[in-house]
Amino acid sequence: MALDLPDNLRDGLMALPEGLGIGREVEEENLHLTLAFLDAQPDYILEPLHEGLTTVQQPQVRLQLTGLELWGGGQPSTLVMLAERVPELIHLQEKLAQLVRVAGVDLPRRRFKPHVTLVRFQRGLPPEAQSRLAGFMAAEGGASLPLSEAESFSLYQSTLTADGPIYEALATYPLQPV
Repeated sequence: MALDLPDNLRDGLMALPEGLGIGREVEEENLHLTLAFLDAQPDYILEPLHEGLTTVQQPQVRLQLTGLELWGGGQPSTLVMLAERVPELIHLQEKLAQLVRVAGVDLPRRRFKPHVTLVRFQRGLPPEAQSRLAGFMAAEGGASLPLSEAESFSLYQSTLTADGPIYEALATYPLQPV
């Protein structure tokens, strides 16, 4: 389940890693901000979850994307852009996590760190690639995109391929205008 990103943010996110030249950039249509990772779930869970999600009456979410991070420790696996933890985003995430658990999904309890994945890296980057990545982070790590509003969230199905996951929205749910 993910927050759908407005087009102006997608454009800005796609421009950020241009020129990096290492890793595999996430395709524009696959950019999203994960609210809850459900893993594979059977229809008998997805159907009542969908019914619960249709009842969500939450305001649109202010999105301020600012700051790049490398995740994966000494051998980075992903480049992400962080989203500020604004109250409406946290409230939506908590509400959706509650609905997911009520539907029967054993959702791990961990701190929500809102982000958008931009680039995935293979483990064991050669020194030249690590140096290039360090230079990129020094120059672009503090990047920020204009404040925007997310108007919907979606229940996604992901299909893993050799080129990375492909996401397909199974259902989209509107957020209420502020």
